[in-house]
Amino acid sequence: MQTTIQPTMDSNTKSAIIGGTFFSSIVNIGVEDLITTVVLAIVGAVVSYIVSILVKCIHKRIRKRGKP
Repeated sequence: MQTTIQPTMDSNTKSAIIGGTFFSSIVNIGVEDLITTVVLAIVGAVVSYIVSILVKCIHKRIRKRGKP
């Protein structure tokens, strides 16, 4: 019967892989991409906030109509 040895990664290896991936990716990100990401994040947050307020108002109206 053969036993197979499972390779294990310690925390140093995991952090090295994650750090290397992060730092190699950060070099390739341009200023235009960063600005686009920031603008899209702001637009998404504003739209999410407005939609949550609208849903809250609609929910209140529906609850008021349901009460006798």
